[in-house]
Amino acid sequence: MQRNTLNRRYFQTPFSADYWRQAFGELKNTRSLVFAALILALRIAMKPLRIPVATDVNITFGFIVNALGSMVYGPVVALLGGAVSDTLGYLVSPNGVYFFPFILLEMGGSFIFALFLYSTDITPVRLILSKFCVNLFVNILLNEPIMVVYYRDVLHLTTYQPFVLVRIIKNIVMLPLESVILMIVFRAVIPALTSVGYRLPGKMELNYTKKHIILLIVLFVIGAGAVMGFQIYDYNNKSFSADYTASERLEKNREMNAWVTEQRPELKPEETVTIIESARSAVGSKEMTYELAIYRIDMEKYQTKHDAAEADIAAGKEGAKAYTTDTLNGYSKSKATKDDTLIRIGTGTAVTDKNTMKDQSIGDRISMEITMSWGGEDNP
Repeated sequence: MQRNTLNRRYFQTPFSADYWRQAFGELKNTRSLVFAALILALRIAMKPLRIPVATDVNITFGFIVNALGSMVYGPVVALLGGAVSDTLGYLVSPNGVYFFPFILLEMGGSFIFALFLYSTDITPVRLILSKFCVNLFVNILLNEPIMVVYYRDVLHLTTYQPFVLVRIIKNIVMLPLESVILMIVFRAVIPALTSVGYRLPGKMELNYTKKHIILLIVLFVIGAGAVMGFQIYDYNNKSFSADYTASERLEKNREMNAWVTEQRPELKPEETVTIIESARSAVGSKEMTYELAIYRIDMEKYQTKHDAAEADIAAGKEGAKAYTTDTLNGYSKSKATKDDTLIRIGTGTAVTDKNTMKDQSIGDRISMEITMSWGGEDNP
C-alpha cells in the first residue's frame, strides 16, 4: 500500500518542491506516524531528566530522540510532533507555569534537525551543524525573548535578563559532547531501523576523521575559554552583597556601622545606619571592597512608624510587622533609599581582607574612606 511504503528519495538540500511534497507525504505514511508516536513517547519520558546548571538553564537529553525521529519522518511531521510533545510533556511532567509560546522551542528544534538530516547523507558535519543551529537559533535566539515575556506576563517579574551569558556558554560547551553523543546513537540505531524496513536514502558516514576531531577540539576549547572568561567576568563584576541572607545583611551592616562611627566620632551609632550597597573583589585579589551609604535616622519619623507598627501588631492586623532599628539596619540598598526615615548623609568605601572572613564576619579591617555631605557641602 502506498501509505505504508512511501518511497523516499535522496535530496542534497531541502530547497526543492519535491522535497516538501515528500515531507508532506509522510503524514499519510502509517509507518512514519507510528514511529513518530514512539519518538513522542520517548521524548515525554525524557523530559523530567535534566541537570540544573543555573536559573532556567538545564542540561537535557531529549535532543537525542528528537534528532533521530526528525531524520526518519521529516520536517512536517517533526513540527507537529514538537507541538504535541510540548503540550503532553507539560501535562505529564509539569515544570513551572504552562506558557504556550514555549511550544515554538520544541517545534523549532525538531524542524531544524529534520532540515539537516531528512532524506540526505548522514555525516558528522551534518550532525554537528544541526546541533549547532538548534543551540544557536532555538536555545539562544528564540528562547531568550520568550523567557523575557514569560517572566513579565506570567510570573509578573522583571528580573530576567535576555541573553544570559551562562546559557550561551552552556550551549557552546555542550555542543562537542552532544555531537559525539548523536554520532554514537545514530551509528547504533540506523542499522536497526534499516533491518525493520525503514529505508533511509543517502550515505551513512558516521566515522569521525581527523578534521572532525580537530573541529570538536576547537569548539571545546572555545567553549571552555568562554566559561573561564565568564567566570572571571562574573566574579569581577558581581556584588556579593546581593547574595546576603537577611541575617547576614543585618550583621554586616551593623559591623560596618560600628566601623563608620568609630572613624567619625561625631556620628552617634544609635542614630546612624550604614548600608552595604555592594561588595566586590577581583579574581586573585586578597581584598574585598565595600561601597557604603551612610544615613542618619530621623528619630521623629522613626518613633511614629515604630509606634504604628506596635499598635498594628497588638491589634492582630494581618501582615503587621515590627519596625525597629534592626529593620533599618537590615535594609538592602533599594529598601534604604525608599524609607524616608533615613536621611542620606554620606558615602564610604571600606576594604577588608577577604581571606580572613569567618562565618558572617566582614574580615580584618584594612582601610576606610568616608565622605560626609551636610547641607550639600562635602567634608572629607
